[in-house]
Amino acid sequence: MRVILAEDSTLLREGLLRLLLEEGHEVPAAVSDGQALVAAVDEHRPDVVVVDVRMPPTHTDEGLRAALEIRRRRPSVKVLVLSQYVEKRYATELMSADVEGVGYLLKDRVAQVGDFLDALERVGAGGAAFDPEVVRQLLARTTQLDPLARLTARERAVLERMAQGLTNASIAQALHVSQSAVEKHVNSLFDKLRLSHTTGYSRRVLAVLHFLKS
Repeated sequence: MRVILAEDSTLLREGLLRLLLEEGHEVPAAVSDGQALVAAVDEHRPDVVVVDVRMPPTHTDEGLRAALEIRRRRPSVKVLVLSQYVEKRYATELMSADVEGVGYLLKDRVAQVGDFLDALERVGAGGAAFDPEVVRQLLARTTQLDPLARLTARERAVLERMAQGLTNASIAQALHVSQSAVEKHVNSLFDKLRLSHTTGYSRRVLAVLHFLKS
């Protein structure tokens, strides 16, 4: 894949650059701020951008704003966002736009090289990859008035992993149950979220967005 990096930490940026090159990916640009990222995307037309949420000059949301602008201007470009902490507002904003070809990982996860590369591959293929801790904290926002409160513990566990971008087969492996059992849980949570008869949209995406917008 063609990957552009945007990270203001020179050490992390160079480490990711070396890792991606060793894995056979092409990295036409590695930049340190949001404006440079947008310009690099216009010039190089990458498959994926890997971007830190907080970058110069204010170190607040420059990276996220650049990612959202890229998604708006070039929907074919996939985005994997990195963050030091769970930024709930930023995660919700990113995930509420469109979770196909989008990922959000905590930087601690990057140290787990296999997890990072797996997330990059999933996002590059048009899937989703969300850090389990990000999903856990977002799910924790729900209240008893929310339809999600009707889900069983197992259904919530399935939804949590669905929000991470896992397929039914991967969810079955993670929960140590059969794939048919996962399919039953998925259909049940679709019913409880009133998504069973939805047409024209991905019910999996809508299920994930449901709790983000609640």
